[in-house]
Amino acid sequence: MAVRTAGAGLEEQWRDILSVHARTMCEIDRALHPHGLGASDFEVLDILATTVPEEGGHCRVQNLVGRVHLSQSALSRLIGRLEKDGLVERSICAEDRRGVWVTLTARGRELHAEVRPLQRDALARTLPG
Repeated sequence: MAVRTAGAGLEEQWRDILSVHARTMCEIDRALHPHGLGASDFEVLDILATTVPEEGGHCRVQNLVGRVHLSQSALSRLIGRLEKDGLVERSICAEDRRGVWVTLTARGRELHAEVRPLQRDALARTLPG
C-alpha cells in the first residue's frame, strides 16, 4: 500500500512539473511571438548572450544541445532560422572540422536585450515561488 502511495505521489509531482513547464513555455511563447521568437529561440540567444562572452561570444552547437533540451536536428533547424533572421552566425570549428560554432550577431544581441525583460516577466508570472 505504501508503494502505491509513494508512486502516486511521484506521478502527481511529475505531472505538476510538466504542467508548470507547459504553462511557462506557452507564456514565454506568447510574450515573444510579436518579436518573431519562441521560447527555444530565446533560450539559444540567452545562452549565447549570457554564458559565452568570455569565449569570444561563440559556442559549439553540440554544447547547446543539452542546455536547450532539443534534439540535435531540431536545434540545427532552430539555429538555421536564427541565422536566416540575422541573429546568429555559424562557422566551422578550425580545430575539429565536424564542429560548428554559433555566434550571436549584433542584431541578435540587441533583440535579446529587448526581449529579455519580457521573458523574465513571463517566468515571474508562471513559476511558483
